[in-house]
Amino acid sequence: MSQPPIFGPGLSRSVSLRLIADADHYTVLVQQVIPRAKVSVWIATANVKELMVEAPIGSTARARGRYISLLETLQGLADRGVDLRVLHATDPSRAFRAELQRRTSLRRKMQMRQCPRVHLKLVAVDGALLYLGSANFTGAGLGAKGGNRRNFELGVITDDDVLLDEVQGRFDSIWRGRECGACRCRGVCPKPFEQV
Repeated sequence: MSQPPIFGPGLSRSVSLRLIADADHYTVLVQQVIPRAKVSVWIATANVKELMVEAPIGSTARARGRYISLLETLQGLADRGVDLRVLHATDPSRAFRAELQRRTSLRRKMQMRQCPRVHLKLVAVDGALLYLGSANFTGAGLGAKGGNRRNFELGVITDDDVLLDEVQGRFDSIWRGRECGACRCRGVCPKPFEQV
Protein backbone atom coordinates (compact mmCIF):
# COMPACT_ATOMS: atom_id res chain seq x y z
CA MET A 1 0.00 0.00 0.00
CA SER A 2 1.37 3.40 -0.88
CA GLN A 3 1.34 6.19 1.66
CA PRO A 4 -0.07 9.61 0.75
CA PRO A 5 2.66 12.20 0.16
CA ILE A 6 3.65 14.49 2.99
CA PHE A 7 4.55 17.29 0.59
CA GLY A 8 3.23 18.02 -2.85
CA PRO A 9 0.86 20.24 -4.79
CA GLY A 10 -1.79 21.60 -2.48
CA LEU A 11 -0.15 20.00 0.59
CA SER A 12 2.73 22.35 1.25
CA ARG A 13 2.95 26.07 1.76
CA SER A 14 5.46 28.56 3.06
CA VAL A 15 5.33 29.48 6.71
CA SER A 16 7.37 32.08 8.57
CA LEU A 17 9.11 30.49 11.58
CA ARG A 18 11.83 31.50 13.99
CA LEU A 19 13.90 28.76 15.60
CA ILE A 20 14.71 29.23 19.27
CA ALA A 21 17.11 27.11 21.26
CA ASP A 22 18.05 26.65 24.90
CA ALA A 23 18.28 30.03 26.73
CA ASP A 24 16.43 31.78 23.87
CA HIS A 25 13.29 30.25 25.38
CA TYR A 26 13.83 32.49 28.39
CA THR A 27 14.74 35.61 26.41
CA VAL A 28 11.99 35.30 23.82
CA LEU A 29 9.09 33.56 25.61
CA VAL A 30 9.52 34.58 29.24
CA GLN A 31 10.91 38.10 28.86
CA GLN A 32 9.32 39.27 25.62
CA VAL A 33 6.28 37.31 24.46
CA ILE A 34 4.31 36.34 27.59
CA PRO A 35 4.55 39.70 29.43
CA ARG A 36 3.19 41.55 26.38
CA ALA A 37 0.00 39.49 26.11
CA LYS A 38 -3.17 41.55 25.80
CA VAL A 39 -5.94 38.96 25.29
CA SER A 40 -4.86 35.41 26.13
CA VAL A 41 -2.02 33.08 27.08
CA TRP A 42 -2.67 29.37 26.58
CA ILE A 43 0.06 27.02 27.82
CA ALA A 44 0.30 23.27 27.35
CA THR A 45 3.06 21.37 29.13
CA ALA A 46 3.74 18.00 30.67
CA ASN A 47 5.31 19.55 33.80
CA VAL A 48 4.66 22.80 35.66
CA LYS A 49 7.23 24.05 38.15
CA GLU A 50 7.89 27.30 39.95
CA LEU A 51 9.85 29.53 37.58
CA MET A 52 12.00 32.29 39.00
CA VAL A 53 12.78 35.12 36.58
CA GLU A 54 14.67 38.40 36.67
CA ALA A 55 12.65 41.25 38.13
CA PRO A 56 11.45 43.85 35.59
CA ILE A 57 13.98 46.38 34.32
CA GLY A 58 13.77 49.61 36.30
CA SER A 59 12.43 47.95 39.44
CA THR A 60 14.13 48.08 42.83
CA ALA A 61 14.13 44.28 42.87
CA ARG A 62 16.06 44.25 39.56
CA ALA A 63 18.61 46.75 40.92
CA ARG A 64 19.16 44.41 43.85
CA GLY A 65 19.57 41.40 41.56
CA ARG A 66 16.42 39.80 42.92
CA TYR A 67 14.43 37.16 41.10
CA ILE A 68 10.66 36.93 41.21
CA SER A 69 8.15 34.20 40.46
CA LEU A 70 6.81 34.15 36.90
CA LEU A 71 3.44 33.92 38.64
CA GLU A 72 3.92 37.62 39.44
CA THR A 73 3.99 38.32 35.70
CA LEU A 74 0.93 36.11 35.19
CA GLN A 75 -0.80 37.93 38.07
CA GLY A 76 -0.26 41.24 36.26
CA LEU A 77 -1.72 39.77 33.09
CA ALA A 78 -4.72 38.34 34.93
CA ASP A 79 -5.33 41.71 36.61
CA ARG A 80 -5.48 43.27 33.12
CA GLY A 81 -8.11 40.70 32.06
CA VAL A 82 -5.87 38.38 30.03
CA ASP A 83 -7.35 34.86 29.71
CA LEU A 84 -4.82 32.45 31.27
CA ARG A 85 -5.11 28.70 30.66
CA VAL A 86 -2.61 26.02 31.63
CA LEU A 87 -3.13 22.46 30.38
CA HIS A 88 -0.72 20.09 32.14
CA ALA A 89 -0.11 16.38 32.70
CA THR A 90 1.37 16.06 36.18
CA ASP A 91 0.76 17.77 39.50
CA PRO A 92 2.52 21.15 39.63
CA SER A 93 5.61 21.27 41.83
CA ARG A 94 5.20 21.96 45.54
CA ALA A 95 6.91 25.37 45.15
CA PHE A 96 4.56 26.33 42.30
CA ARG A 97 1.51 25.30 44.33
CA ALA A 98 2.73 27.22 47.38
CA GLU A 99 3.33 30.39 45.36
CA LEU A 100 -0.04 30.08 43.62
CA GLN A 101 -1.73 29.51 46.99
CA ARG A 102 -0.40 32.91 48.13
CA ARG A 103 -1.94 34.59 45.08
CA THR A 104 -5.67 34.31 45.74
CA SER A 105 -6.68 36.57 42.85
CA LEU A 106 -4.52 34.67 40.36
CA ARG A 107 -5.90 31.33 41.60
CA ARG A 108 -9.39 32.55 40.76
CA LYS A 109 -8.44 33.95 37.34
CA MET A 110 -5.89 31.46 35.95
CA GLN A 111 -7.56 28.25 34.80
CA MET A 112 -5.59 25.03 35.12
CA ARG A 113 -6.63 21.60 33.91
CA GLN A 114 -4.76 18.35 34.31
CA CYS A 115 -4.79 15.54 31.77
CA PRO A 116 -2.28 12.69 32.16
CA ARG A 117 -2.07 12.32 28.37
CA VAL A 118 -0.84 15.86 27.73
CA HIS A 119 2.69 15.82 26.42
CA LEU A 120 2.46 18.70 23.94
CA LYS A 121 4.40 21.85 24.70
CA LEU A 122 3.01 25.09 23.39
CA VAL A 123 2.39 28.70 24.25
CA ALA A 124 -0.25 30.59 22.25
CA VAL A 125 -0.45 34.32 22.92
CA ASP A 126 -3.35 36.52 21.84
CA GLY A 127 -4.25 34.10 19.05
CA ALA A 128 -1.42 35.81 17.17
CA LEU A 129 1.85 34.15 18.21
CA LEU A 130 2.58 30.47 18.71
CA TYR A 131 5.48 28.59 20.28
CA LEU A 132 5.74 24.86 19.54
CA GLY A 133 8.70 22.92 20.85
CA SER A 134 10.20 20.64 23.42
CA ALA A 135 10.25 22.91 26.49
CA ASN A 136 8.11 22.20 29.53
CA PHE A 137 6.93 25.13 31.65
CA THR A 138 9.84 24.80 34.07
CA GLY A 139 13.02 26.74 34.77
CA ALA A 140 15.20 24.07 33.17
CA GLY A 141 12.89 23.86 30.16
CA LEU A 142 12.49 27.58 29.56
CA GLY A 143 16.17 28.39 30.06
CA ALA A 144 15.85 30.20 33.39
CA LYS A 145 18.52 27.99 34.99
CA GLY A 146 22.27 28.54 34.60
CA GLY A 147 23.88 27.42 31.37
CA ASN A 148 25.22 24.24 32.94
CA ARG A 149 21.83 23.26 34.42
CA ARG A 150 19.22 24.11 31.79
CA ASN A 151 17.87 21.55 29.35
CA PHE A 152 18.81 21.40 25.70
CA GLU A 153 15.58 22.57 24.04
CA LEU A 154 14.43 23.50 20.55
CA GLY A 155 11.25 25.12 19.37
CA VAL A 156 9.78 27.41 16.77
CA ILE A 157 7.76 30.60 17.02
CA THR A 158 5.36 31.65 14.31
CA ASP A 159 2.53 34.05 13.65
CA ASP A 160 1.08 31.79 10.96
CA ASP A 161 -2.70 31.96 11.29
CA VAL A 162 -3.29 28.46 9.89
CA LEU A 163 -0.96 26.85 12.42
CA LEU A 164 -2.43 28.99 15.19
CA ASP A 165 -5.94 27.87 14.29
CA GLU A 166 -4.96 24.19 14.10
CA VAL A 167 -2.99 24.19 17.36
CA GLN A 168 -5.49 26.26 19.33
CA GLY A 169 -8.27 24.04 18.03
CA ARG A 170 -6.42 20.96 19.31
CA PHE A 171 -5.75 22.65 22.67
CA ASP A 172 -9.41 23.67 22.95
CA SER A 173 -10.60 20.16 22.09
CA ILE A 174 -8.54 18.69 24.93
CA TRP A 175 -9.44 21.59 27.25
CA ARG A 176 -13.18 21.10 26.74
CA GLY A 177 -12.99 17.35 27.37
CA ARG A 178 -13.84 16.25 23.85
CA GLU A 179 -11.18 13.53 24.19
CA CYS A 180 -12.36 12.26 27.58
CA GLY A 181 -15.22 10.01 26.50
CA ALA A 182 -13.12 7.38 24.72
CA CYS A 183 -9.96 7.88 26.78
CA ARG A 184 -8.39 4.72 28.18
CA CYS A 185 -6.51 6.62 30.90
CA ARG A 186 -9.62 7.48 32.88
CA GLY A 187 -8.50 5.20 35.69
CA VAL A 188 -5.50 7.44 36.39
CA CYS A 189 -7.14 10.74 35.46
CA PRO A 190 -7.51 13.04 38.49
CA LYS A 191 -10.72 14.58 37.12
CA PRO A 192 -12.04 13.93 33.61
CA PHE A 193 -12.86 17.28 32.02
CA GLU A 194 -16.48 16.50 31.35
CA GLN A 195 -16.85 16.59 35.15
CA VAL A 196 -15.40 20.12 35.32
